Formats: sequence, C-alpha cells, structure tokens
Amino acid sequence: MTSREIMENVVKYMDSKKAGDIKVLDISTVTTMADYFVICQGGSAPQMKAISEEIEEKLAEQGINPIGREGMNTSYWILMDYSDVIVHIFNNESRAFYSIENLWGDAQEVD
Repeated sequence: MTSREIMENVVKYMDSKKAGDIKVLDISTVTTMADYFVICQGGSAPQMKAISEEIEEKLAEQGINPIGREGMNTSYWILMDYSDVIVHIFNNESRAFYSIENLWGDAQEVD
C-alpha cells in the first residue's frame, strides 16, 4: 500500500469516528521524515482514544502496523508513526497551542 493510500484510509477512519477539523499536510517536499502528516482533534479523551484505536485496528487488518505510538494514555495529544504517514490526534486546546499546521507552513495542504 502506498503512503497516499494509507493517508486516505487514515482520513476515512478518522471521519468514521467523527474526528474534528481533519487536515492533511504533504510534507514530502520540506522534509525526508515522512510524506504526510494527518491531523485531527477529538472532543474528549475517550473520543481521541476511539479514533486512534479505529486507525490502528483497521490498518492492522491490512497488515500495516505503527512503528511507534506516543500519548496513548494522555488526553491531549496522540501520535502514531506509520513511517511515511504520521498521525496526530489532539484535544482542542493542544491543537491550538501546538499549531502544527503553522509550524509546517511550507507544506502543502492536501484536499
């Protein structure tokens, strides 16, 4: 599966759990770290956990597992590393505070 297909699936899984303000940044032209950042927010810790579990479960069914995860026990930022696709799930306050979209302002937003 290509990184674009993984990214598109992540967006679909986020949407299925009613994630808020989903954005995709194509970071491939500004760094070699990954191809995409997929960013969203959850309205509560349980919703954030549900979003992350949906992504992990559905991708695992396709044989795709994260190489790293952080923040699974926090209520402000969950990060899932799928090599070329990095998933960020924020609560509302952390999303505004960290402002990843502005930090990576040279990256192109994917519609």
